[in-house]
Parts: sequence; structure tokens; C-alpha cells
Amino acid sequence: MQRFLDNLVDYLPHIIAALIIYIGGLIAMKIVIKLMNKGMNVKHVDKTLHRFITSVVHVCMMILILVMVLSALQVSTSSIIAAIGAAGLAIGLALQNSLSNVAGGFIILLTKTFKIGDYISINGVEGFVEAISILQTTILTMENKRVSIPNKMVTESIVTNFTAMQKRRLELRFNIAYEDDHKKAMSIILSILGAHPDIINDPDDPMCVMEAHADSSIVLLMRAWLPTEKYWATRYDVIQQVKEEFDRCGITIPYNQVDMHIKNS
Repeated sequence: MQRFLDNLVDYLPHIIAALIIYIGGLIAMKIVIKLMNKGMNVKHVDKTLHRFITSVVHVCMMILILVMVLSALQVSTSSIIAAIGAAGLAIGLALQNSLSNVAGGFIILLTKTFKIGDYISINGVEGFVEAISILQTTILTMENKRVSIPNKMVTESIVTNFTAMQKRRLELRFNIAYEDDHKKAMSIILSILGAHPDIINDPDDPMCVMEAHADSSIVLLMRAWLPTEKYWATRYDVIQQVKEEFDRCGITIPYNQVDMHIKNS
């Protein structure tokens, strides 16, 4: 016990130094990250890249602090390097998919396929990009469900970005009865689009044409440009207005029907 106490007294300065380095390292890391965040805010760095860089710097500084603490505890530097190398090799073999996800995160940032706040679709999952971390991309669906997709899967999938452009094409189809005046119906649709505050009026847009002769109806196709952020609200509004105006003007939206002829023998 006496020998243990003597060794503890001799080793105590190293323990104190390691604690000071650890606490000081944490404080320094917070200061560095705070200054870095402030600088990136001043430079208006993209929010996605901002969060990704912050997470990478945090991990790197924690590794540096750990190495300095072990060094203060008189752990051989060569042993530390060897241990890190061996651990890196073992982790690399065990976490190949995770390393692929890390590489995928860098690819997403470099290619700028999407950013935080964009509305995207990946493998049938649609929603707003909530976060892009080192390992995964988080999407918040319209039903407020949080979906996490590994970055490797994101880079290997077809990604549809609905909010990448400033304007988006609204395309709707309306079925009317063969007995109705199709020109009147088209005029109603065009008048609604022309009066709508969110529809962009160009020389050739909006447009409404007869697209097809269906089994039970005439199909009218309308197209119009509108700001991307107004897409869904405008879509629902136009559909409702067309239905109400069709009802008021006597334009019929028919059900599917089949004409049967019975021949008596």
C-alpha cells in the first residue's frame, strides 16, 4: 500500500496535467468552433456545408485532445501512433460501409445535389432535407416523419430535387363530358389561371389544350409556371376553383361509363 501511495504521489502531477489538458482542450475546442461558426456566418457559407464542417472539426479536435492526454500520462507516443494505426485499420475493415457513408457525405457537399431545406425524393421517400451529417442524410416527410438515409445509398440512388429551380411547372388534367362545350371549359381554366396571383403569365403560358379522347370523357391538359415555394398551395387552389366554376357553368366531370347494347334473339 505504501509503495502504491508513493507511486501515486509521483504520478499525480501527470494526472493533473492530463486533466488540465483535457479541460483546456474542451474549452479551446468550443472557442475554435464558435469562432469558425461566426466566420462562416459572416461569409454566408451554405448551411449544409457549415454543419458538416463543424462535425468534422469536432471529431478531429477530440482525437487530438485524446492523444495529448495520453501523452501527458506518459504513454509512449510511438505506442499511441501504433495504437491509432491498428485501431484505424481494424475500424476501417469493420466499418467499410460507414467509411463509404463518410465519402458519400463529401460527395453530396461537393456536387451540391441538394442542401438543407430542399424538398427531395430518394428511393420513394419524399421530404425536406433536415440535416446532412458525416454518416447519413435526414429527411423530414410531409407527415412529420424523420427518415435517415445512409449517405452511400443517397449517392448511389436517383435523387429528385423539387426545389432546385426558382419556378416549377404545374400540370393538371381535367375530364369533361363529350356533350359539354370544350372551348368554354378551356376558357374557364385559362381565366382562372390568368387571374391567379401566383401564376406566372408569359406570352405562351399558361396554356390549355385538348389532350385526348378518353373512353368516357374529353381530357383537357393545362400547364402553367409558378414559383416553386407556391407549388402545392397553388395546385390545390386551382383544382378547387376549376371544380367550382365548372359546377356554376354546367360543365360536367363525368364518371367512367360503359354503353351496353342488348340484342334480343
